[in-house]
Amino acid sequence: MAASNIVLNVDVRARTGKGGAREARDAGKVPGILYGGKLAPVSISIDMAQIKKALKSGKFIAHTVTLEHKGEQQLVFAQDIQFHPVTDLPAHIDLFRVEADQLIKVHVPVRFTGEGVSPGLKRGGALNIVRHDVELLCPAGAIPEELVADVSTLDIHDTVKISAISLPENVRPTITDRDFTIATITGRGAKDDAEDKLQAAEGEAAAAAAAGSAAAAEAKKGTAAKAPAAAKGAAGKAPAAAKAPAKK
Repeated sequence: MAASNIVLNVDVRARTGKGGAREARDAGKVPGILYGGKLAPVSISIDMAQIKKALKSGKFIAHTVTLEHKGEQQLVFAQDIQFHPVTDLPAHIDLFRVEADQLIKVHVPVRFTGEGVSPGLKRGGALNIVRHDVELLCPAGAIPEELVADVSTLDIHDTVKISAISLPENVRPTITDRDFTIATITGRGAKDDAEDKLQAAEGEAAAAAAAGSAAAAEAKKGTAAKAPAAAKGAAGKAPAAAKAPAKK
């Protein structure tokens, strides 16, 4: 992706420090600093309306823009923008000089596609986004607008790694020691259901075994209770049998 087509007319501020910044704001401008490269830092100011328009375009942050001053142009990158805590208007801007082929670090947003057909999401899973953007090292003149992560084939417990995302030529993530995770599909999967069924079956088997043991114990107890009664009955009949031979 080429640099944005945003061109900002810039003025060089003769007065620096807090007083010069306040003076620029009172004049409807945003004070800032231009630095980087072989040239010394320069205090600048840019019309507030231009900055607001650039921000609204969505191509100011994480893009290169062109500064123009007295017919000369310079490719720059917005390194930092400070906003007023009450009005939320741009209060200060830091711009970094770059060349088109110069490698710079930039955070690029991730866009997810395929949610509507993802097997895991269709079964009630949820897309858990680990990284909404990724820091990349890329040429200043070829910063991608976004990274695309496809989840159309992912099931529950599957993940999207940085290795699954196509990167433009000469663009690479700043994290190089691992294949880091961008997102996961969370929820209950077939494996969880199978484990639940196995645990339920094991529980039922244990309950049945316990019931069988209780029934056996009860039966044994009943048998033991009948034994004395039978013995008592036999003992009661024995004297009568003993007296029978006495008759003549």
